[in-house]
Amino acid sequence: MFPTLKTGAVMQYPGKRVLQFSTDVVRFLDGTEQRYRDYAAVLHRWTIKLDLLDESELAAYDQFFVSNQGSFGTFSFTDPWDGTVYANCSLAADTFAFTVTGEMRGATTVTVCENRT
Repeated sequence: MFPTLKTGAVMQYPGKRVLQFSTDVVRFLDGTEQRYRDYAAVLHRWTIKLDLLDESELAAYDQFFVSNQGSFGTFSFTDPWDGTVYANCSLAADTFAFTVTGEMRGATTVTVCENRT
């Protein structure tokens, strides 16, 4: 399960959610087109910017990244917009970058992707 902040929230504002479809188009010699979907349902992607993290919150995200081995692992993620739980998600990157500018001043950005099932 994706880590939460001390407040119980998954993310801070502003957040970003992207809905992605995959439609292919075949164009014929007479100029007509045929469209079809590569996959049946929309895929979700969330970009989560986190600021003012304390050391324990930052450590929780770091441990989560290590335990998932970057983008290799899968986990459940609850959409902060509508509360829907997506059971098959992964991290978008194999690197975890964060900054610490002072006490309780950690920051990172994490991108979560829904995987096709």
